[in-house]
Amino acid sequence: MARAFLFVLDSFGIGGAADAERYGDTGSNTFGHIARACAEGRADREGLRKGPLFVPNMLSLGLAQAAKTATGFCFDSGGLLASAFHGAAQEISSGKDTPSGHWEIAALPVRFDWGYFPDTVPAFPADLTEAIIREGKVPGILGNCHAPGTEIIERYGEEHVRTSKPICYTSVDSVLQIAAHEVHFGLKRLYEFCKVVRRLVDPLNIGRVIARPFIGETAASFERTHNRRDYSVPPPEPTLLDRLTARGSRVIAVGKIGDIFAHRGISEVRKAAGNMAMFDKALRAMDDAGDGDLVFANFVDFDTEFGHRRDVAGYAAALEAFDRRLPEALARLREGDLLILTADHGNDPTWHGTDHTRERIPVIGAGPGLGGDIGLRATFADIGETVAEHLGLARGRHGTSFYTAIGGHA
Repeated sequence: MARAFLFVLDSFGIGGAADAERYGDTGSNTFGHIARACAEGRADREGLRKGPLFVPNMLSLGLAQAAKTATGFCFDSGGLLASAFHGAAQEISSGKDTPSGHWEIAALPVRFDWGYFPDTVPAFPADLTEAIIREGKVPGILGNCHAPGTEIIERYGEEHVRTSKPICYTSVDSVLQIAAHEVHFGLKRLYEFCKVVRRLVDPLNIGRVIARPFIGETAASFERTHNRRDYSVPPPEPTLLDRLTARGSRVIAVGKIGDIFAHRGISEVRKAAGNMAMFDKALRAMDDAGDGDLVFANFVDFDTEFGHRRDVAGYAAALEAFDRRLPEALARLREGDLLILTADHGNDPTWHGTDHTRERIPVIGAGPGLGGDIGLRATFADIGETVAEHLGLARGRHGTSFYTAIGGHA
């Protein structure tokens, strides 16, 4: 029985991207800088965590070796599992955002340029703003600028509640985000409004429109909820997910995976609030997966809760919490299974600004009878092609499988 499990630790880059200078990210290293901060006591927080970064289970899969491959960064580790494999991968897609990273992991690099909004006030073209107000049937919009999500809600949230004007903002990514109150504006209304905006930004080639609902009554009490929804552009050609579902296999999407792929090539979506609840969903999906199936899970808290907020201690604690649960996934592996842990980009919490960082990603994992060093892969697409070969699919157009290099036999 051949099954595959892809777990994406959202934003857990390991530095070293060859083109980082193009993005202003030379020297960024999410894993390396978190590890160094922990070792130096700069990630201690009362009641949360203390001391050096403790992720023994990911280290047993080769995380330290992956980091050394990516940048030469050395991190003390113990022995490797006999069934573990490790390496790193370089992104060839344009941008450093979620769709680019995930599509490339699913064997479809983004070779075109996304549309972006300038870092000006206002950020959106006047005709777009007018269309959003008119066709979205709102009295106006607030924000219209580049901003971190929590900060802009604090700034405009009370006015939004009074006026029903949605808060619209962007970042260096190809995105238009819309924050609105779940009760005063309405969650269903927010989703419908985002669908209108999605249609309006299609001509601008904007990657995602994101609904960012929040609750609370004052700036001091506003809090974003886990009812986020991403409205993405559909991939321009078949991904690994399309290829699997076309032949009758199931793709079980855990977390925001369904949204990222515009729900194309997805058999079932399972969501939850928070990484640990998401891990529970992923474990149940592993139990439910059958021959030829893929479980594709995204653990978004690393990015949204800690990377963007530049919270080093929080990110470290989240990695340690994830690592403590990892043996539960490893215990579910049986003959013919393949588990890969990876990331979609970086988000170094020690870096300047609040945006993603262009980095290489770890490619570590395990499977009965597998193991080895896959080195530095030229594209994230090698991950998708490896899963494809493992699950018996014909070779795709992008990427090169490393399946035989880790002892796999198609």
